[in-house]
Amino acid sequence: MSELTEQSELFLAELARRNVSEHTLRNYASDLQQLCAFFGDAAAGSLDVSTLRSWLSGLYEQKLEVVSIRRKLSAVRSMFRFMLRNGVVTLNPASLLRTPKAPQRLPRVMTAEQTNNLVDGVGEDKFDKPFPERDVLIFELLYGCGLRISELAGLNLTDVDHGQRWIRVRGKGKKERQVPYGVKAADALARYLAVRTAPPAEAALIINHRGVRLSVRGARGIVKFYATWVSQDPSVHPHSLRHAYATHLLSDGADLRSIQELLGHSRLSTTQKYTQVSLADLMTVYDKAHPKA
Repeated sequence: MSELTEQSELFLAELARRNVSEHTLRNYASDLQQLCAFFGDAAAGSLDVSTLRSWLSGLYEQKLEVVSIRRKLSAVRSMFRFMLRNGVVTLNPASLLRTPKAPQRLPRVMTAEQTNNLVDGVGEDKFDKPFPERDVLIFELLYGCGLRISELAGLNLTDVDHGQRWIRVRGKGKKERQVPYGVKAADALARYLAVRTAPPAEAALIINHRGVRLSVRGARGIVKFYATWVSQDPSVHPHSLRHAYATHLLSDGADLRSIQELLGHSRLSTTQKYTQVSLADLMTVYDKAHPKA
C-alpha cells in the first residue's frame, strides 16, 4: 500500500469519526482514490505545487464539471491539512492551487401550482402502486418540510411529535433541527401509519416492501416515477421539492433567517440563492407585464 493510500484511509476514518455525511465520505473516498492512482507510489512529501498542477490539469482534460473539480480539490486540500497536522508533510501545496470559479446557476424552481399539482397527483392513486399512502407522505414531507432525501430516509417513528406537529431531522454532519409540518402532512402521516406494516423492532418511519427502512435510492426512484408520470418532467428530483419549499416560503413573506433554520443551512449565504431566484421571477413578471419594460 502506498503512503498516499494509507494516509487517505486514515483521513477518511477521521472524517467518519467526525460524523461527516455518508454522501461526503463516499465522494471524498472516490476523489482520493483517483488521486492515489494518478501518483502511484509517490511519497506524500514529494508532491509539490507543480506535481499537483499536473493532476489538476488532468481533471480539466477529462472535461469534468467545475463543481466536480472544486470538490476534488477540496478533498485533497483537506487531506493535506490532515497530514500536516500529523507531521507527515511540512506544507500543504494544495492550498496554493487556484480554485476554479464555479458558474453562478440559479436552481430551476417549480411554481406553487406545478408543485401542488404534482403532490396532489401522487394522491390520486391511479398508477396501481403498492404503497400509495407511503408515497403521498414522501411528497408531503419533501415539499411540506423541505427535507433532503437522506433526511427523509433517516426519519424514525420517534422523531415525530404528533401533538405539536414537529419532526426531529438529522441533517448534514448529524446536526439536528426541528421542522414543523402542516395539516396535509399530518393527514398523510395518519393514513400511512394506519397501513404501515413492519416488524416491531423496525424504527424507521418510511419503509419499503420488505418492511425495513426505505433507502435513499429507493426514495429517489419513487420521486422520479411520479415526476415522470404526473408532471411529465423526469428532471424533477427530490431536491426540486426542497427548492420549491424554500422559494415559495420566501415569496409568501417568510424571512431568510427562518428559512435558513428550517432548511438546516450552516451559512446564510447558502440560503440567499433563493432570494436570487425570487428576484429573477420578479424580473420575468416585470418584463411581461410592465408597459415600459
